[in-house]
Amino acid sequence: MNVNVTLRPLARFLVPFTLHGKRNNLYSSVLHRCMSSKIPAMPLPNKESTSTSQQLELDGWKTTMKSSVQESISTGLRDKDEDPLVATRELIEMWRLLGKEVPEHITEEELKIIMESPSKSSKKKYLKHLYVKEKMKKAKQRKKEMKAAAREEAMKVKLLETPEEDKQQNFLFLRLWDRNMNIAMDWKGAQAMQFGQPLVFDMMYDDYMKPKELQNAVSQLLESEGCNRRNIDPFHIYFCNLKTNGAYHTELVKRYREKWDKLLLTATEKSYVDLFPKDDIIYLTADSPNVMTTFKHDKIYIIGSFVDKGIQPGISLAKAKRFKLATESLPLDKYLQWDIGTKNLTLDQMMRILLCLKNTGNWEEALKFVPRRKHAGFLEISQQSQEFIENLKKAKTFKSFPKSSLNVLTRKRQLK
Repeated sequence: MNVNVTLRPLARFLVPFTLHGKRNNLYSSVLHRCMSSKIPAMPLPNKESTSTSQQLELDGWKTTMKSSVQESISTGLRDKDEDPLVATRELIEMWRLLGKEVPEHITEEELKIIMESPSKSSKKKYLKHLYVKEKMKKAKQRKKEMKAAAREEAMKVKLLETPEEDKQQNFLFLRLWDRNMNIAMDWKGAQAMQFGQPLVFDMMYDDYMKPKELQNAVSQLLESEGCNRRNIDPFHIYFCNLKTNGAYHTELVKRYREKWDKLLLTATEKSYVDLFPKDDIIYLTADSPNVMTTFKHDKIYIIGSFVDKGIQPGISLAKAKRFKLATESLPLDKYLQWDIGTKNLTLDQMMRILLCLKNTGNWEEALKFVPRRKHAGFLEISQQSQEFIENLKKAKTFKSFPKSSLNVLTRKRQLK
C-alpha cells in the first residue's frame, strides 16, 4: 500500500488554514516526520510503468469492445438482409452437423416447403420424410448397381466358357438390343399413331385427387406408356383434357423432362367428344352396369386417369352419362372369385388387360394381370357349360355361311 497516498489527505486535514505559499513546505515536513518513524520502508511502484501498462490494457479493452460492437452490428444487418432460403439452408446444415436425420440433397421446391412450414416440428417431420425417401433411393440404386455388377460378371464367365466362334454372335445380339430395338419400338409407335386403334386417357380428374394420388396416377401412366410401347401391336395413346401448365401436365413434364416432346402419343387440351364420334366411344368404368363381353377393335375405349383412395364411386359413370356415352365394365365376377377390395384397377393393369385382349381375345389370359390379393382364383367352368359354349360357337359358324354356299353343298351331296 502506498504510504504517500494514505497520508496526503491527513496532512491536508491537519493544516487546513495555511496559506497557499507555505502549504507545500508544511506538507513536506509532515510527510518527512511520518516517513522517518519506525514504519518500515516500502518500495514505491514506478508511476510511469503503471500508467503505461494501465493505458495499454485500457486501449486493448476499447479495441475489443469496438470490434465486438461492430461485429454485432454487421451480423444484425446481415440477418436483416439475408435471404430466407439461405437461412433455412443454414439451419438444415446445422441440424445435419448435430447428427439429426436430414437429407443430403434438397431441391429448391422442397426448401420452399420447409421454409413455409408453420412450426419447427413440422420442418423436422418433413426433413425426416425426405431423409427416409433419399435413403430408400440410395438402397435401390445400390441394389441396382449390385445386380448390374453380378450380370456383368455372369456375362464375363459366359464369354469365357463360350467358344471363340460364338463370341462374335453374342456381341451382335447385345448391339441389336442397345441400338436397334429402341428404333424398332419407335417405328411401331409411329405406325400406331397413323394406323393403330386409339386408346384415350381422360385427364379431367386432377381436381378430384390429392397431390399424392396425382403422383401415383402419373407413375401408372408412365408404366402404361412403356408397356404399350414394348407391345407387338401398340395402341395410339391420347391424353385428352390435358390442361397446359395444369397439375397433370406439370407432373408429366417433370417426370419425362426432355423426352416429353419426343413421345409418340397425342397430348391435347381437347375433349374426346370433339375428336371422335360419340357412337364409337366406350367409357370403361367399374360402376357401369353393362358388362364387357368381347373386345371391339372398331371402338375407342376411354380410361379415366383417376386414382381413388378415398373411394368416390360413380364419378366416371356420371361423366359418361353427361356426355351420353356408352359404358362398360370388365367381367371380373364372371371369371374370378372376387375376395376383397374394390373392382377399380390401376391404369397400368387396365393397359395390360386391353393389350392382351386386343392381341389374343382370351379373357383368362388377360385377367391374369389382376392382382392375386384381390381374388381367390378363376371360376371353374362345368362340363355342361363348356359344351353349351361349343354348341353356340358351332351354331354361329353355321349361321355365318351364306345361303348360296349351303345350296351348293346340298347339290353336291345329291349328285354323289
